[in-house]
Amino acid sequence: MGSLARAFGRWGQGLAKLGLLGMLLVWLGMSGTAPVVFAAPADLEKQVLEIIRKNPQVILEAVQEYQQRQYEEQQRQQQKLAEEFGRQLRQNPRAVIGDSPRTGSESLRLVLVEFSDFQCPFCARAHQTLKEFIARHGDEVTLVYKHLPLTSIHPEAMAAARAAWAAHRQGKFWEFHDELFANQSQLGEEFYVATAQKLGLNVEKFNRDRRSRAAERAVQRDMDLASQLGISGTPHFILNGIAFSGAQPLEVFEKTLQQAKQAR
Repeated sequence: MGSLARAFGRWGQGLAKLGLLGMLLVWLGMSGTAPVVFAAPADLEKQVLEIIRKNPQVILEAVQEYQQRQYEEQQRQQQKLAEEFGRQLRQNPRAVIGDSPRTGSESLRLVLVEFSDFQCPFCARAHQTLKEFIARHGDEVTLVYKHLPLTSIHPEAMAAARAAWAAHRQGKFWEFHDELFANQSQLGEEFYVATAQKLGLNVEKFNRDRRSRAAERAVQRDMDLASQLGISGTPHFILNGIAFSGAQPLEVFEKTLQQAKQAR
């Protein structure tokens, strides 16, 4: 089967896992292609390669179909985890929120948890929508911020998260949060210190806090929670167990809020 593996190249291992032959048979049956009668196993490789040569689209379409099924299953699992998270939020919101920054309603009946990254451009777009949403519904919705710095693609995300955590220690999280999103292109040591000074923070304490093990542990707790919930991208939102992601328009937030109210 060495030539077969070479023919598939970088797809070889993945397609082997899919069960190439079975998928080809299913696809050919669905597409109306004339049935193929397979000979003895010794001729299997030759016949599979012949099918691929005559139907090259089968490879791409089979892989796309598999990826779509995988995505749909991932979405189902993620929603189940979000629903369980929502149940915990309803039963004991303070335990789930912990010492994370929050704003809006103090009732904790409708809790919108945001997983975000200060260097993510989509998070910056969502930030503008969130401000409008909380301005409208802050009397009934509690917004909770959870850190999810995507360090593999955003080199300043972790440092920004720790700086925001340090600002939270002095009661200025949301002000610092707004400055970070408004100035993503400037993120870095000079900006963090300058922003702390601008907001009237004790800079010595700010620097000590953001470089502490406590800051590291706090951000890591949020990242661990995101991992447990199957969340790998930002921004991601869970409102009383209803999950959605991306820089969604205001209408999506409004619709989700109505769904959460009806569910209560």
